[in-house]
This record gives sequence, C-alpha cells and structure tokens, in this order.
Amino acid sequence: MNESTTHIRARTQRSTEGWTFLVESIRNHRTVGSIAPSGTSLAKLLTDPLLERAPRSANVLEVGAGTGSVTRVLLSRIPRGSRLDIVEANDQFAAHLRRLVRSHPNLLEKQERVRVHNMFVEQLSTDRRYDVIVSGLPFSNLSPRQVEEIMDRYLDLLRPGGTLTYFSYCGSRWVRAFLTSRPEARRQREVKGLLNRYHQQYAIGCWTVWGNLPPAQVWQLRRPIDAVNVSGGSAVQPHLSR
Repeated sequence: MNESTTHIRARTQRSTEGWTFLVESIRNHRTVGSIAPSGTSLAKLLTDPLLERAPRSANVLEVGAGTGSVTRVLLSRIPRGSRLDIVEANDQFAAHLRRLVRSHPNLLEKQERVRVHNMFVEQLSTDRRYDVIVSGLPFSNLSPRQVEEIMDRYLDLLRPGGTLTYFSYCGSRWVRAFLTSRPEARRQREVKGLLNRYHQQYAIGCWTVWGNLPPAQVWQLRRPIDAVNVSGGSAVQPHLSR
C-alpha cells in the first residue's frame, strides 16, 4: 500500500468516525459531550503525562474514549510493556474501538496488553492501579453526584503519584446558563463548584487548547504520594495556554 492510498484511507476513516460521533451525540446527548471528536492538539496534551514517564512502562486507563481520537495517540505513545484499559459505555463506540485496536499498525506486540471494556468506569472491576488516567467524560452533562462518584473512582484507581487528565469546553457553561432552565443552570453551577474543589486539592496544571473546535481547557490532577486523601492539598500551578 503506497503513501497516497494510506492517506486516503485514513481520511475516509476519520470522516466516517466524525459522522458516527455526530449520530451518537444526538442519540445519547447526556453521555456524549460534543458533536465532534477531540482534535490532535487536545489529544496530545491529554496524553502528555505518558511522555513524562517514558521510557518506563505504565498502566494506563482511558475512560470515555468515543471513536478513538485520543486512543490513537495513546497507542502511538505507550511504551513497550505497558498496559492500556479503555472504558467506553456506548456500544457503538466500544465496537469501533475494538476494531481500531485490532487494526492499529505496529501493535501486534502490544495487543494482548490493550483491552476495551464496554461499561461505565464505576463498573470496572480490577485490582490494577494506574499511573495515568485520561478522561473524556462530559462532566458538564452529569449530575453532581455522578461527577463526585467518578472523580472519587479515578482517585481510587490512581497509584500514589499517578496523574489524571480531563478536559472541558471553554464557555460551554455560560452558553448553557442562558439557554437552559433554572434547575439546569443550578446543576451546572454545582458541577463546576464540585470540580473546583478537586482542583484546589489535587490540580498541578491547567492549559487552554485554543486550536481545538471548540476550544478546550485541560486539567492535570495528581494523587498525593504520602496520603490517600489530602484536605486542602497542593495549590494549583499558574494557568498556562497553548
């Protein structure tokens, strides 16, 4: 297969994935937080903690992988000997992700260490602890109780010193506040306040990806090494833009 054919096939696949993502976002708007997959710049920033660990192997968990725009970057960056668990509750997305893993180039030596779980992260049963967790879940679509359960589950699954990355779209809360009911606006504020408490306790950095459509804000949180829970832990580092 020549380079031109490979490029055409990749472009066709991305176009198909875009339509798949759009259809599922309409059908399942509460669990799919966007109408398009994450862009390359956003995907790379979300997976940067993996580069910081290289060349050491790592246990990696991706949650809410969608059609795999971030998964592709993880597969290309994950060091030999690492394990990758991919959790995706949407049946269509999970089936697509399994095909993606099977067909990914140069992955034969890694495939037995990559597994797709068609479930919610709260249902994931494992004794494994992860060095890196990448979350693509749409927290802005969930209830405060759901967000708290998921964030606490992430912190439980992280090894001490492990890193969690997740993103939210810039300005989406303000748009929803103008376009939704008062109870919905109140839910948005409560989710934002809850996440802010996790930021104050665990955040080590925050960046804005202006090149994504729409622009997105990426947060990095780290589980403390010397304690399971920290009250009023480390301060957030200065906000950076990319």
